[in-house]
Amino acid sequence: MATVAYGAKDVHTLKVFHEAEAYAGPSLIVAYSPCIAHGVDMLYNQRQQDMAVKSGHWPLFRHDPRLEAAGANPFKLDSAAPSQPMQAFMDSETRFAMLARIHPEVAGQLAAEAQREADQRYRAYAELAARPAAPKPE
Repeated sequence: MATVAYGAKDVHTLKVFHEAEAYAGPSLIVAYSPCIAHGVDMLYNQRQQDMAVKSGHWPLFRHDPRLEAAGANPFKLDSAAPSQPMQAFMDSETRFAMLARIHPEVAGQLAAEAQREADQRYRAYAELAARPAAPKPE
């Protein structure tokens, strides 16, 4: 299982597809893909993906059960900590900007909550990635 955003990290996306192909069972790859309904110019699709990852809206990670069987942590966090505010990402998409124009107070509250959730999600994923591997069963 993995998340990808080729516009943010194309090499990561390729690595995920190679790992999924090499896995003997089912694999799930969830890709971030902006669409015109988000209210972005599709010429800037890759920039939007990069902003989604850098803001923490779309963290990149991989989970490979083969690693656990080998005595390693199966969860890998491939994103750095959010380096730009969620507000910058949200301001770049019409779907969020419309709410800010119509209900600025509510939009501000929701943006603050989105920032808290992105920060919390990153911390939780970082903790998962830092856990020591479970002992191998005998």
